[in-house]
Amino acid sequence: MNAPQTRDHSLSSEQLAQVVARDIPAGAYVNLGIGQPTLVANHLGPEDDVTLHTENGMLGMGPEAHGEQVDPDLVNAGKIPVLETPGCSYFHHADSFAMMRGGHLDCCVLGAFQVDVHGNLANWHTGSPDAIPAVGGAMDLATGAKQTFVMMRLLTREGRPKLVQRCTMPLTGVECVSRVYTDLAVFDLADGAVTVRETFGIDAAGLAALLDVPLRGVPSDAGR
Repeated sequence: MNAPQTRDHSLSSEQLAQVVARDIPAGAYVNLGIGQPTLVANHLGPEDDVTLHTENGMLGMGPEAHGEQVDPDLVNAGKIPVLETPGCSYFHHADSFAMMRGGHLDCCVLGAFQVDVHGNLANWHTGSPDAIPAVGGAMDLATGAKQTFVMMRLLTREGRPKLVQRCTMPLTGVECVSRVYTDLAVFDLADGAVTVRETFGIDAAGLAALLDVPLRGVPSDAGR
């Protein structure tokens, strides 16, 4: 699956979902978090050999359902109607969480309010007094999955970076995030360092100017 061409602008959510889907290895068992990550399911096909798990008790989830395909009893964790894949199975919510906590998932893809250079994740509460907490299964996934990928916009609506030196919001997981997918760049996190894998619609200097963290490995085709 080829990455989308984004020479003149940052990626849309659907384009970013395509990039995430491209990087999931064949044979993986994967949980997609609520929000942007659910779009990844739309860019995986039988040829990718990826099995999707949902915390509400479904293994073998397919892409989003539309029109006459919709069955109100078949939804993902975000209550979006989805399709089954051959061999799909269902189980109790408690069993689903046992799978998540027991190290049976190769990867989870989660949204985030903040991720820091140490791989710490904050995605369940902004810390604001009037904010509504929404942890769901994120803590279980961040702890139990073998890899945690984050899919988010790089900047908030106010223009503040969400990839930071140290999270200031309540943590979901500690040193759990290994890769961050954003509309402007993809980053690997390891040993307190941030390495740029690829960029979209921005050059190296522009990316560095947005973030208050040191960056390694800015690709030679940055800003393609």
